[in-house]
Amino acid sequence: MTPPPSPLMSGSRRYLAIWLPMLAADAWRASHPIPSRNGKGEATRIAFIETQANATRLTALTREAMIAGLTTGLTLADARARSPGLIAIPRDHGAEARLLARAADACRAYSPVVAPEPPDGITLDIAGCVHPYGGEAGLLADLAARLRRHGLTLRTGLGDTPEAARARARFGDRPEADLLALPVEALEAPPETTLALRRAGLKRIVDLACRPRRMLAARFGDLALTLSRLLGEEDRRISADRPPDPVFALRRFAEPIGRVEDGLACLQELLDETATALLERHEGGRRFVARFFRSDGAAPGLAVETGRPVRDPAIVMRLFRERLEALSDPIDPGFGFDCIRLDVMRTEPLAPAQDGFDGKERGAEPLAELVDRLVARLGADHIIRLAPLDSHIPECATASVAPMTGAHWPAPSPEDPPLRPLRLFDPPQPIEVTYGLPEGPPRRFVWQKRAHEVARWEGPERIAAEWWRRRIDPDLWRRRDEAGHPLPLPAGAGGLTRDYYRVEDAAGHRFWLFRHGLQGETNKPDWYVHGLFA
Repeated sequence: MTPPPSPLMSGSRRYLAIWLPMLAADAWRASHPIPSRNGKGEATRIAFIETQANATRLTALTREAMIAGLTTGLTLADARARSPGLIAIPRDHGAEARLLARAADACRAYSPVVAPEPPDGITLDIAGCVHPYGGEAGLLADLAARLRRHGLTLRTGLGDTPEAARARARFGDRPEADLLALPVEALEAPPETTLALRRAGLKRIVDLACRPRRMLAARFGDLALTLSRLLGEEDRRISADRPPDPVFALRRFAEPIGRVEDGLACLQELLDETATALLERHEGGRRFVARFFRSDGAAPGLAVETGRPVRDPAIVMRLFRERLEALSDPIDPGFGFDCIRLDVMRTEPLAPAQDGFDGKERGAEPLAELVDRLVARLGADHIIRLAPLDSHIPECATASVAPMTGAHWPAPSPEDPPLRPLRLFDPPQPIEVTYGLPEGPPRRFVWQKRAHEVARWEGPERIAAEWWRRRIDPDLWRRRDEAGHPLPLPAGAGGLTRDYYRVEDAAGHRFWLFRHGLQGETNKPDWYVHGLFA
C-alpha cells in the first residue's frame, strides 16, 4: 500500500540540517595532534568516556574505534577487553560546545536564521539564500567545504521542515534521501516507543504513513505530530540564535568641533552611557573602539583592550589617554569632528562586586590596571605573560602569550603547599645520588659539588611520555650540559618516564628532583634537579 503524497504547505520554507557525528573527536583533535597509527603500526583507536550509573562508559568514539567494532554505551572494561590498544580520554563537553558555537558562527555567512541544536547539530533556514551559490547544491557544497576547513566531520540533509532535514542528515544516505524509506528511528522517539513500533512490524516511515494519525496519537501520543512534521504536513519554524545586540554610544554635532580635547570630553560622556548599558546586562567590556568622524570623510580611531572585563568609565578613559599619548601620529581634527562613536567590541559577564571597608576586595585590580596601561602605551606585542597549557610535562605546561589572550591560572589553595616550583631550571641540572633505594627517593645527593642529606621527602609524581609526540628532533639527542653530560629528553618528545620528588635537606632547603627512567626502561636511571622551592 502506497501512502498518499504529503500536502506541502503553501509558501513552505527550505531547511538545511547539519549533523556533526564526530564532534567529540574533532574538538579533542583541535588541540591534540592524533597520529593515524600507534607505535605497533595499528590504527589509533580513541574512546571518550564518562561516568554513568556508577560505571565508566564509552559515550563517543573515533572512526577507527568504530571500525574495530566498539559501540557507545560499553563499559570501559568491556571495550578494552575487545580492543586492548584502546585509548580512553575523559569527554570534554565544554570544548564541544565551543566548537559547535564556532561552527554556528561560520554558518551565519549563509543564512541569517541559524539555530544550534546541542549537543551535535545545527539547522539553517535557507529560503531565499541559495541564489548566490547557483542553487541548494552549490550552497551545500560551499558550506560543507568551509566546515571541513574548521576540522569538522559532518553530514547534511535538506527538507521542507526542520524535522525532515534533520532525519535526512542523521539517517539518510544523501541530503535528499527518500523520507518514506528511512527507519522509524528517524522520528527520534523514546527507546521504548521505537522498540514497540519495531515489535509491531512498523520498521520504516512508510509503514507509519499508511496508518491513521488518530490511531497513532491514541497509542503513542506526540508521535503523530512528529510524523506530520517529518512528512512536511506541518512546519515548525526555527528560532534564530542571534548574538546579543552590540553595545555602542553615538553623538552627532550640529557644528563640527575642532579640538581634540572637546572630542575626549564627548568620549567621556559616551563611556558613561555604555557603562550604564553594560551594568544593565551584567557585563563588562574587554575591547573599546572610539571613532572620530571628520567632516571631510576621514574616521581616525582609537582602540584599547583590558585584561579583565571593566565598565568603570574612569579606567577606560585613562587607557584612551595613554593610547593617544603613545601615538606617533596624533589625531588631526582637520575641519572638525561631526560625529563620535564608541563601540564595545567584546564583552564578558561581570557581576556587581561589593568592596569591603578596608578595600581588600580590590587587591588584585592595581596589577591588572598597570598591565592595561602598559599595553595601551607600548602595545600588546611588547607585553607577554605565561599562560597554562593542557600538559603534565613541566617544561611544556606554559606558553608565552599576549596579556589579553590565553587561559588563566587556577587560584591555588592557601592551605595546600605548592606542588611545583614557580621557576624551573632550563635545562634540568644533573645531580649525583650517592645513597637511595632503586625505586625510591634519594637519601643523599650531590649538587654543584655540595652534598645534601635528605631529611623529608614526598612523592613520587610519575609523568610518562606523551605517546602522540613520539617524533623526536635529532637536536634533542645532542643536548649536553656544561660538563658534557647528556641532558634528559623532554617527556613530551618521546623521553623516558620521570618520577618527581619534593625533598627537603637537613638545612631546610627544598628541591624538586626527578629520576629519569625506570628500571625496565634503562639500565641506570639518571637524577636531575628541576627547580627550587622558596
